[in-house]
Amino acid sequence: MHWISWIQLTREPLSFMQKSFVFAAIVALLLLFGSEQRTMPFKRTVVAPLVDTIIAPLRTLVDEELQFRLENILRERSDWSSLISKKKMAVSLVDLQDSDCPRFAQFNGDHMMYAASLPKIAVLLAAMDAIDKGELKETSEVKRDMHLMISRSDNQASTRMIDRLGFAKIEDVLTDPKYKLYDEQQGGGLWVGKRYGSGGGRHPEPMKGLSHAATSTQVCRFYYLLAEEALVNPERSQQMMNILADPALHHKFVNTLDRIAPNATLFRKSGSWQTYHSDSVMVLGPNRRYILVALIDDPSGESICRELVLEIEKALSVTP
Repeated sequence: MHWISWIQLTREPLSFMQKSFVFAAIVALLLLFGSEQRTMPFKRTVVAPLVDTIIAPLRTLVDEELQFRLENILRERSDWSSLISKKKMAVSLVDLQDSDCPRFAQFNGDHMMYAASLPKIAVLLAAMDAIDKGELKETSEVKRDMHLMISRSDNQASTRMIDRLGFAKIEDVLTDPKYKLYDEQQGGGLWVGKRYGSGGGRHPEPMKGLSHAATSTQVCRFYYLLAEEALVNPERSQQMMNILADPALHHKFVNTLDRIAPNATLFRKSGSWQTYHSDSVMVLGPNRRYILVALIDDPSGESICRELVLEIEKALSVTP
């Protein structure tokens, strides 16, 4: 795996396909023509695959030290430990700080749970796949609905997108061998089998009969593959990054990150229904680069998510 360091010139995510030699060439040209240096918000490191490099499967990146730290923070709190033991809490984490060696850890990562609105990221992926294949026209209405579905978690927009695609299309994309974001051999994963509104029937996943499902590890894989520009293609991956960036809802993980990492760019989708609280985020900013996913079945799930971010940053040894 190859990474590059890049200076962010705007709040929008930049291309992930820049190679180090291209970067060097651009710098040389800027120096040659005496271009003035701009004021730059922050320096960001992002994943950038080489054309001839196979993306390392996330599950091969398990790090013993990070796993030990994650288990410790989850077990130190008696309430969290109880939820973990009852399989009512699942957490997966990818540390992206070391540019040469991403690290992965999880607890109950392959335990599938009801995830409310979080699986709307699966609808986004299926839509991008359909657009790229000419199965769905990329109209202004479609683009607006995709944005509302993710940024504001709008149920009406989500239902319109599901109706445009159909459950069979969404399933085909999630079970596609090149993604395997729903894989019965790995505990299931992302699934959308019901509209986010009344009517339309159900198309539940085959293992537990859930309509809106996720495992924390498969959601981590979604962000990991997205960062590698491996979802559909680089252009569509970039579009998805733009839609996921700067969420409009500022609760759970984002509530804490707004305070402790105001200059970071957040790519995020969450979900809540009754006692089910789920959140997912990829954080790229000064001194912190990681993916965090939590699925919780408890009335205190909202506050647990806020507190979890602080403990995860301790485990990652993030400095202010």
